[in-house]
Amino acid sequence: MRLAEFDRLIRELLRLEEAGAGDSALNGLQVANTREEVGRVAFAVDACLEAIRRAAEWKADLLFVHHGLLRVEAAPLTGWMYRRLHELLAVDCALYAAHLPLDVHPEVGNNAILARRLGLQDLQPFGLHRGRKIGLKGALPQARSLEELAARCCGERRSLSLLAFGPQAIRTVGIISGGGAGEALQAIDEGLDLFITGEPSHMVYHPCLEGRLNVIFGGHYLTEIWGVKGLADLLAAEHGLATVFLDIPTGL
Repeated sequence: MRLAEFDRLIRELLRLEEAGAGDSALNGLQVANTREEVGRVAFAVDACLEAIRRAAEWKADLLFVHHGLLRVEAAPLTGWMYRRLHELLAVDCALYAAHLPLDVHPEVGNNAILARRLGLQDLQPFGLHRGRKIGLKGALPQARSLEELAARCCGERRSLSLLAFGPQAIRTVGIISGGGAGEALQAIDEGLDLFITGEPSHMVYHPCLEGRLNVIFGGHYLTEIWGVKGLADLLAAEHGLATVFLDIPTGL
């Protein structure tokens, strides 16, 4: 597949322009390669040096990440930024990033896949952020415990922390992957039983306690592996690309 064809495919599939409106990250192709071909695609959450090196070892034509290197506002190419770009250019590996578009996508998005893992039904947009709803909320077909839902959400890896402040029998759930702790207040306002996000925040502890809201802080990394893994599976199954997921957990 030509690099330009890959770019068009992802732009259409993830609706980069529409879904990425207002995103501070630069969504799309961030670094090209000289071959302008894509046959082997490595996927990772972060465009860190380890991901770049492991993609090179796997002989990837392109590294696809959720957290890219470049943002809408220009930054100097020095320090760690320079070292990562130098490593990419040295092995002629392209870099592609999708931030908000990979959070909000209704099929391969982080929130959508988490909702399916939990078995949520009657899904609706949730979590107003900069004028748009970036998460999902839904209802469980039968009540579940906080511990059971945490296991479904995070698998064998433990979540960062649980706030068992709400009802023991949980039926309604709101999800915002990554750094959505502040939106816990919206979950309280909407009367949800449980809110799931990535990073914990001291500032929402007492509002959640007083608002009787259960919270799972699953970790920024663990709540955002799903989109890149889902997209990798889709591109392999429907477009014949060789894909691999590079698991580089941060514990955060």
